[in-house]
Amino acid sequence: MFTVYILKSELKEKYYVGYTSNLEQRIRYHNAGKNISTRHCIPWKIIHFEEYETKKEAWFREKQIKSYKSGQAFKKLIS
Repeated sequence: MFTVYILKSELKEKYYVGYTSNLEQRIRYHNAGKNISTRHCIPWKIIHFEEYETKKEAWFREKQIKSYKSGQAFKKLIS
């Protein structure tokens, strides 16, 4: 099982989209500052997630969400 997730920084008005096979471990990784692209906005909280059977499905969904570029589709997804 793979999870596509959206994180929101509690420090800044920033979002991060990713996918993982272990959501709890991944959020700890982000909040420990081990990811270069997210360490400047710690702490993060999960605001949305979706589960998929395969890595390929999760990867495609992550790319789709990233293509929204904070437009109306993204805002609808996180509301």
